[in-house]
Amino acid sequence: DLVRSRGLGDVYKRQEKKGENLMIKDITLGQYFPGNSMVHRLDPRYKIIISGIFIAMLFIGDHVICLEIGAVFVAMALILSSIPLKMIVKSIKPIIPLLLFTSLFNIFFISGGMPIFEWKFIKITDAAVHTTFFMFVRIILLIAGTSLLTYTTSPIALTDAIERLLSPLKKIKVPDHDLAMMMTIALRFIPTLIEETDKIISAQKARGVDLDGGKLMDKVKAVVPIIIPLFVSAVRRASELATAMECRCYRGGEGRTKMRQLKSGAADYVSLMISILFLASVIFINAMN
Repeated sequence: DLVRSRGLGDVYKRQEKKGENLMIKDITLGQYFPGNSMVHRLDPRYKIIISGIFIAMLFIGDHVICLEIGAVFVAMALILSSIPLKMIVKSIKPIIPLLLFTSLFNIFFISGGMPIFEWKFIKITDAAVHTTFFMFVRIILLIAGTSLLTYTTSPIALTDAIERLLSPLKKIKVPDHDLAMMMTIALRFIPTLIEETDKIISAQKARGVDLDGGKLMDKVKAVVPIIIPLFVSAVRRASELATAMECRCYRGGEGRTKMRQLKSGAADYVSLMISILFLASVIFINAMN
């Protein structure tokens, strides 16, 4: 995973220098950036739990101060992880157009509250502005905070952590190992599919396919020469992965041992306690207002 991640980083840097396919190279979901920061060294089980606490923190609070507390939490995690800020910005950038569109839709169509602007059939209320603002900031903070989980945790460690957290479900016959493996494989292949998409776009452009110009329907039709080869490539990779796992006598988690055992330490306990304190402060402020 370390070699693959560094190799992906080299590809990413080459694309950045060329300036090609900007939207493709801006997608960083699922990538792991090796490091030795405090966040990198945390037990992945605690990182998943802290991520859950952070999500609850964002959606429980209904006051601006609660959002500020969430922003402080993200800033602290970002500083301690040593992940460059530009990587977080790149993970947020692709979703900005969708957020802006959704925000405009909410502003004009959410009813209730006191009107602050009226013109003919257009009516904007304070409730619509409040809801839109909170939705926009929450999603931005959500992406920024949860991205650190995959940025600082290798796929293997993430698989082990998910499996250990789901292990109590074995008592009700839930295949915890299979679920963890599927989720991790999905995360692992996101960067691979992004790189494959970049190659297909470059190949189609070299064949004279116009992917940028034309009307909206022309752009929609231009997606077909990208989607079909990408789908075929994804199916082929899935088949190759299944064959490789069969050749290595993979039969699920039954009887399997792990080379690295997950061990928690003082830093994990302190991080969890700090996260709980942040959540408690959000709940307190929300209750007081």
